Amino acid sequence: MRIGVIGCGTIASAVVRGIADDDHQITISKRSASYAQALADEFQNVSIADNQGVVDASDLVFLGLMAEVAPEVLGNLEFREEHKIITFMAGATLEQVDAMVRPARAVAIMMPFPAISKGGSPIMMQGDARLIEEIFGARNSIFPLGTPHEMAAYICAQAVLSVVARMVGDASEWLGERVSDKPQAEAFLRALVASNLSVTESTALIEALNAPGGYNQRLRLHMEASGMADLLKRGLDELE
Repeated sequence: MRIGVIGCGTIASAVVRGIADDDHQITISKRSASYAQALADEFQNVSIADNQGVVDASDLVFLGLMAEVAPEVLGNLEFREEHKIITFMAGATLEQVDAMVRPARAVAIMMPFPAISKGGSPIMMQGDARLIEEIFGARNSIFPLGTPHEMAAYICAQAVLSVVARMVGDASEWLGERVSDKPQAEAFLRALVASNLSVTESTALIEALNAPGGYNQRLRLHMEASGMADLLKRGLDELE
C-alpha cells in the first residue's frame, strides 16, 4: 500500500516500525523530525515530506495528531475523494475526523500501543475492521467495537496500563533493593504479569492465586482493604 503518516510521534513511529517490513511505500511528515529521520534512516521504503506531500504520495493516511491541533492542520490540506483515513486520535470521534478530511473518508479509528512495533499488541478499533485486520492482523490482536460510546469506554479503561506499569515498577524497586541484579528483578516481574494475564482471565487468575494465607492472597487483601478497587473505579469514572 501507499501509506502516509501525518504526526509522527512516539505512537505513530511504533506503528510504522510494525509495518515497515510489509513492502508498503510509507511517507511520513516532518512533524517530530527526530522520529521521522530515524525511521527514514532505518527503512528504505520510508521517506519524509511536508504534510501535503504526505497526502499527495498516499492512498491511505494515518493521523497521529493531537486532537486539539487537528482542525488547523487538516484544514490546510487537500485530500482526494479516494483517500482512506485511519485516525489514532483519542480526543476526536471517527465521525468528527471524517468531517475534517472531506472529500476523503475516515474509515477507522484505532488506538495503538508501543508494543505494536514488535507485534503481539491488542488493537481496539471502530470502523473498517477488515482493513485494520489486513494491515495489522498478522502480528496483532484486533478488538472491533461497534459504537463511539464503546470506543470511548475502551479508551478510558486502557489507562489501567500505566497503573499496572507503575505497580510493577514500584514492586521492582522494592525487590531491587533486596537483590543483587536489579534489571533481572524487573524483567522477572514484567514477565510474570504479562505471561499469566495473557493466558488466564483475571477472575480465574485471582482464584488460582487465592491460597488461604498465601503471599498473593495476603497482599491482594491488603490492597483491597486500602480501597484500591474503589480508587480505580472512581478514576475511570472521572476519565469518562
